[in-house]
Amino acid sequence: MLLLFDFFFHVRTAHTPTLGEAAIWSAVYVGIAVLFGLGVWLLGGATLGSEYFAGYITEKALSVDNLFVFLIIMASFKVPRADQQKVLLFGITFSLFARTAFIFLGAALVNSYAFVFYLFGLILLVTACHMLKPGTTTGRSANNIIVRLAKRFLRTSETYDGDRLFTIDQGRRVMTPMLLVMVAIGGTDVLFALDSIPAIFGLTQSVFIVFTATAFSLLGLRQLYFLIDGLLDRLIYLSYGLAAILGFIGVKLILHALHENNLPFINGAQPLDVPEIGTAASLSLIAGILIVTVIASLVSVQIRAARAVPPIPQIQPEAAGSVADGARDVHDCEEHPADGGAT
Repeated sequence: MLLLFDFFFHVRTAHTPTLGEAAIWSAVYVGIAVLFGLGVWLLGGATLGSEYFAGYITEKALSVDNLFVFLIIMASFKVPRADQQKVLLFGITFSLFARTAFIFLGAALVNSYAFVFYLFGLILLVTACHMLKPGTTTGRSANNIIVRLAKRFLRTSETYDGDRLFTIDQGRRVMTPMLLVMVAIGGTDVLFALDSIPAIFGLTQSVFIVFTATAFSLLGLRQLYFLIDGLLDRLIYLSYGLAAILGFIGVKLILHALHENNLPFINGAQPLDVPEIGTAASLSLIAGILIVTVIASLVSVQIRAARAVPPIPQIQPEAAGSVADGARDVHDCEEHPADGGAT
């Protein structure tokens, strides 16, 4: 329902959202997600409520990281600013359907095979290490295999035709670059789900919580894109914060896998008595990492900007006197020119 409302009342007519519009609707969607979480907390208990908020915050942070890649894809395809809303809404809708399928698949695997927790933990640890590579501003790549295949095999017209997916070019019906960029965004979303879904399964095994936290983290992403478009390049430490979060959840998954172990080559297929990290501790740590990451990024950018501005030179008193004397000499010469210069 919210997606349909978004389409008919905001995206159907192409326009560039103002900062105020983006801020208001971002706050509305976040407010709806928070109210839903409070309802889960009151009706389902503190544990379920903590799992929801931990999952929502984690998925929202990963979604913001995705915006870096969306921004690069939009720029590379030169999508008109007014039409970017429709591309983003398509990507969000496609992502919601794709992640729903991944959620049910992940739940089936988790319920049937305990070793899947090892696999999920390993995926998150590898992703975290990738995010820590030097020179990496974001953990994801905009030049992924989906984008490369789309550019290679989908032939389109040279220019956009509004927000149309097909147009007539030299008497033939051809695809427009709008369809190409939608394929690229949708395919990229599927790749993002490969670490997003394991991350939230590391915080809860409730399919209801996994789905709702994921869905609410995606809703409002379009408005958030236009709200923080100018701030994305300032979150210079976001990849490090996300690496810490994914690494933490990866360790949590592996500890849970050891606690539920049934692999014959590990402790003779017997569970290990290892400590497990509680949901409240997970929620506090994830929120703390994100707060520190954002503050550190913004402060660092301000410090670098201040250092980049050259200081205004100060004129010493002696130098100021010399300048004043020189000015008076010039003034005297103009009032009393030399005799040789008279005619």
